[in-house]
Amino acid sequence: MTYLPRAFAALALIASPLAAQDTSLAEAEFETVNVVLDTEMGEITIALETERAPITAGNFLRYVEEDRFDGAVFYRAMSLKWGEQPNGLLQGGTDNDPDRMLDPIAHEPTNETGLSHTNGAVSMARYEPGTATGDFTIMIQDQLSLDAKPRAENPDQRPGYAVFGYVVDGMDVVHAIHAAPIDPEKGEGWMNGQILAQPVKIVEARRAEPASKEQSLTD
Repeated sequence: MTYLPRAFAALALIASPLAAQDTSLAEAEFETVNVVLDTEMGEITIALETERAPITAGNFLRYVEEDRFDGAVFYRAMSLKWGEQPNGLLQGGTDNDPDRMLDPIAHEPTNETGLSHTNGAVSMARYEPGTATGDFTIMIQDQLSLDAKPRAENPDQRPGYAVFGYVVDGMDVVHAIHAAPIDPEKGEGWMNGQILAQPVKIVEARRAEPASKEQSLTD
């Protein structure tokens, strides 16, 4: 995968009216709801895209509000050896625990939501599209290959994965969990070597308290 250097990307935006329109759309404000994952290694705050990905974000929020993530864990750290480090993704959630899982949800592809697997994006883990329940991944660096590609020759790449939020605080905690020791004996098939030796517990998942009017005025 190739990326334009930032300088060339900026020139392209200046030269193209269409690109300028896309930039305005990207900068538009959409409704989000912040949730906090209080882990054994610190807090991670996620802005859920409740307007752009209402099904997927709403599903995650239900897990939070029904305490289904309390006591769940981050258990997988996939590392990529190229590009800026650390690089890869972190996975956590219900880990197929039937007592925590809700029914699967419909798939919301990124080409319809306008979201993307950029650094800090939070995305649903799944098998086939429409099988996602309560497991999710956090991107460490851009992982754009996970976006939907409706015209891809490989049909497996067309639906992509469903982004539904972005980490807005606590990426240092994400990196710390991702850097925890791996158990080389855990994980089957291609997941071998990606499973944490000691999963990191989510002590509590909750809605973030909104800032008071006084706090807003002093920020």
